Amino acid sequence: DFCLSRGLGDVYKRQFSHEGVKKLLDAKGRNRQAPPPVLIGNASALEGLAQQVPQLAHKLAETFWPGALTMILKAQPSLTWDLGETKGTVALRMPDHKIALALLQETGPLAVSSANLTGEAAATTCQQAEKALGAKVKVYLDGGASPKGEASTIVDMTDLVDTVSDSGELVTTGKAKVLRRGALSEKKLATVLGEFLEG
Repeated sequence: DFCLSRGLGDVYKRQFSHEGVKKLLDAKGRNRQAPPPVLIGNASALEGLAQQVPQLAHKLAETFWPGALTMILKAQPSLTWDLGETKGTVALRMPDHKIALALLQETGPLAVSSANLTGEAAATTCQQAEKALGAKVKVYLDGGASPKGEASTIVDMTDLVDTVSDSGELVTTGKAKVLRRGALSEKKLATVLGEFLEG
């Protein structure tokens, strides 16, 4: 996961350029209907990349980031990126990997993907990634074996809406939906989301 994310040099030099994202998708064998997620180096990037971020998203970030949680939120319309057919959303994650976080501090947010061809198991070492992807990737940065090797849990937060009542209280409506089960269990998510996690 880490190796491919860093391996596509063109992606992080031109972070959200159409050409860079196209190369990322081409290397994976994916089309624009499967847009890549974006890694961020700190939770404060939530407000810069997403709009109308519900308080529950901030609470999830405080509790589980860095870690195996990807949140889908409404993208800031002012951003000029092209990640594919996102339908106005962005999938954000803060990785639990020291080298990845250090790189993100240097580059800013990165469009990324797991280190594998679509439909195949993700590589957990740089050698596996290089065997799977070969010359499709210009540079491989070996950050060591993936310590967990399990995909992140993807939660769609776009249905949650915060409003303020006449009495000044925060009112949240809608539900968060787990789109992919991964390393972070629904039981743990429920400790933060409670009744707002769709069952």
